[in-house]
Amino acid sequence: MKISTKKVSDAVVEHIEEMIDSGKFEAGEKLPSVRELCEMFGVGRSAVRDAITTLKGKGTVYVKQGEGTYICGFDSTKLFTNPFPLPSSRDIRELFKVRKILEAGIAEMTALNRSEEDIKLIGEILSNQSEHGWEADYNLHTAIAKATGNEIIIQLIQFISTMMKKAMVDFHNYIQKNESTVRTIVEQHESIYESIKLAQPDLAKQRMIEHLDFVEKELLQSQLLQSP
Repeated sequence: MKISTKKVSDAVVEHIEEMIDSGKFEAGEKLPSVRELCEMFGVGRSAVRDAITTLKGKGTVYVKQGEGTYICGFDSTKLFTNPFPLPSSRDIRELFKVRKILEAGIAEMTALNRSEEDIKLIGEILSNQSEHGWEADYNLHTAIAKATGNEIIIQLIQFISTMMKKAMVDFHNYIQKNESTVRTIVEQHESIYESIKLAQPDLAKQRMIEHLDFVEKELLQSQLLQSP
């Protein structure tokens, strides 16, 4: 796996990040030693040291003096940086875990508490979703959250959506080439809407989880296919 690029340390950074995203290196695990990394990538010690410094600055690894370098767990503090970083595959998986817990409960709560006005607004957003891509998707999930009447829930959904905006905009642009994927997402949104409209909280919760499972899988696949 010898590396030959213009900026060797940057290439080492990319390879280590890829190994973390793929699960070869797990959160909390100790990285191989500098010498072992040099042998693994066929580069000099200075390139590896520079790469570790870069990864440390990004919050990907931390160094224990006298022990070695370790992989950080998911760091929620980096979500509050501005501008928002493009989430890695690992970050996306972690964010979707949060979305499934949060939005499944939101769909359930909305099915119980929604007003006729809420139903009308969600229906109007649905009627325009195929033309407006990410914006319609964002408006739909936000409208469902707003129907709970809980300001903290609304802010959490807006925050997560802002964090994922770049990845989701790219995703929606990407899936326009695949009518089957677009149609599936549209149908899933309509199914969530119908269960909310008919005041079926258990079904609304189930439909939301199924939808987020599908989007997560497709989003990760699209990132893989679009990566250089």
